[in-house]
Amino acid sequence: MILAYLLDGLRCSGCGVLNALWHDPVRGLIECRECGQTALTFPEIGKEDS
Repeated sequence: MILAYLLDGLRCSGCGVLNALWHDPVRGLIECRECGQTALTFPEIGKEDS
């Protein structure tokens, strides 16, 4: 089971490293594996998955 996905082609806004961002949908965050900066992700309220 894959717990995190590489966000290929994106650059960290903190350290500027390319291809170091990982999305962890279980914890609801994106993390830079280079500098450790994190960002929370939230689904849109009222929007259903299709």
